[in-house]
Amino acid sequence: MYGYDNYQKVKDILQKRREKAMDDAQIRQNSVAEQSEDFRIVTEELKKSGLLIFKTALNGGDIEKIKERNQFLNREKRRILKQLGYDENYTDIKYTCPVCNDTGYDMDKLCSCLKELLIKENIKSSGMGELIEKQSFENFDLDFYRGDEENFKRMAYNKKCAEKFAKSIGKNSKNLLLIGSTGTGKTHISTSIAKVAIEEGFEVLYDSAQNIVSAFGDDRFRSGYGHSESKGAKFLQCDLLIIDDLGTEFVNQFTISCLYNLINTRMNKNLSTVISTNLSSEELARRYEDRIYSRLIGSDSTVLLFRGSDHRLKR
Repeated sequence: MYGYDNYQKVKDILQKRREKAMDDAQIRQNSVAEQSEDFRIVTEELKKSGLLIFKTALNGGDIEKIKERNQFLNREKRRILKQLGYDENYTDIKYTCPVCNDTGYDMDKLCSCLKELLIKENIKSSGMGELIEKQSFENFDLDFYRGDEENFKRMAYNKKCAEKFAKSIGKNSKNLLLIGSTGTGKTHISTSIAKVAIEEGFEVLYDSAQNIVSAFGDDRFRSGYGHSESKGAKFLQCDLLIIDDLGTEFVNQFTISCLYNLINTRMNKNLSTVISTNLSSEELARRYEDRIYSRLIGSDSTVLLFRGSDHRLKR
């Protein structure tokens, strides 16, 4: 849930927002203080009374009279601002989010502003940001398939299964294998699943099989040159991994070992994986060892077949 790196980025964004709001308020206050000696005196008194309230409360003293003085000073401050032609709240700190004051938390819960920023960062880091903005289950148009009644029923079934899979992430995670030629809807379904997962707060990564294998290859090559950050570890850890174009990668013993370790590790961790390929089931069986093939189409996997012509050519 909510990858650590993205969480840190969002916390930094909120911290900068908070600091800017406080700095801007101080600039406004300084500007008014230059115009009015009475305002300067009142704001100085407010600082002192605020500290006095804190110290007195800390020592178990009576703060009622100090609070009354503080309230009087605040009224005077607002009166002076209005007299100078400003809004009475002109020098107040104006946070971007008034609910949490840019802390990211509403009491002990995540504020909606923090959730919104996390979703945006997760979309950016997923590798399919632009697609998620355009594709979803809502605009997956089954009418494209109405020319073939059998295929229409198949695609309606595929969509239903994919929606069910998306809702199961983090609960009863399994693999989803999408088999079909280019332009038959595999990417749209994958993107729709990713969109649901990200909106639920899960960390999602999307990449081609070739790039993923390459990342693990880089890790292996650099391992003899001292410590360096792993490029492949994120694929083993994210809540949902979408592997695109399985079968386009160069196949050798390292590739086979890499794919087996990736799929098997994620299954053992109960992490969800979506795999799309243009290869048929028979071609997958010939290309990969039984230990990989059995995990692609086994009991822990759902296989969806996509048929038809390339719909992207019809747009």
